[in-house]
Amino acid sequence: MVSVAVLVLLIVGYLVADTQLFDGVRGKVIHKNGFQANYFVKENTQPKVTVLLIGGGQWGDYWAQQFATKDMVGLSIPYIGKDGLPRLAEEIELEYFENALNWLRKQPEVDPNKIVVMGASRNAELALIIAATFPKMISGVVGYAPSSVSWPNTVLPYSSNDLKPSWKYKGVAIPYIPMPKLSGNETDQIEMLAYWKTGLAKTDFAAQASIKVERIGGPILLFSGNDDQVWPSSQMADMIGVRLHKNSFEHPFQHIKYEDAGHLISNNPEGNSMTRIGSINIDGKNYEYEFGGTREGDFKAKQDAPMKSPSPIL
Repeated sequence: MVSVAVLVLLIVGYLVADTQLFDGVRGKVIHKNGFQANYFVKENTQPKVTVLLIGGGQWGDYWAQQFATKDMVGLSIPYIGKDGLPRLAEEIELEYFENALNWLRKQPEVDPNKIVVMGASRNAELALIIAATFPKMISGVVGYAPSSVSWPNTVLPYSSNDLKPSWKYKGVAIPYIPMPKLSGNETDQIEMLAYWKTGLAKTDFAAQASIKVERIGGPILLFSGNDDQVWPSSQMADMIGVRLHKNSFEHPFQHIKYEDAGHLISNNPEGNSMTRIGSINIDGKNYEYEFGGTREGDFKAKQDAPMKSPSPIL
């Protein structure tokens, strides 16, 4: 199981080293069996390594297609914002992803023992939770700018005002750190890090909300930018490592940090975007916030991260 999952993590680098925008692999829309997704696979029935891209959208479709061009399988799975899906990331039922995993395991192109889950930012949070919830279905995790804990719906300003869990399984909430909504101010800028660090400082809640990463049934590979100004991803990835060590995690773990890199390190590795500032609407007012890092630092990380081998932890 370990060697299989490590192979998938290594393949991520191969994709970036030799990538094409399109070589004939088109996504097939899947809208049945209790989930929606875009399914990317070449037309043959030999069982393959499969990567589940949490969040779907342009990011998920890009990576799913890249995996498919290299004779693997990619399933780009959204869970909000589309017809038939919840509008907000509130009380998302993990059974939705369980349905997708069960469907994948039955496909002739999929090796059921070689399924890896991958996500970025809050989707990395969710990817880790999914892997910890279904350890017998998932062989490894790749996370960019991850979280070590589960957060509630209220961390998103456009969610409802009532405090709710972001994720549920079998009707039971995944424990979370209770958080007030992000507040505006008299300026036009929001400093994001203090908000998340205030949550992590609630040590009793943070301990309860800590993702049970030790339950994951394969290697974990995390990437973060040391100058992430959106949330403290490097700190939280380190917290994951501490928890794994305390629980004598039996699979490889690696956290790779990048100097001068921010929150955008999971973007298309071929892109060298000038974007340094994001925008968020709070109570009808738009605020700017920094992603962190430098253009050069982000680009270097985006190029280097997928090519890193987890060999030091084998």
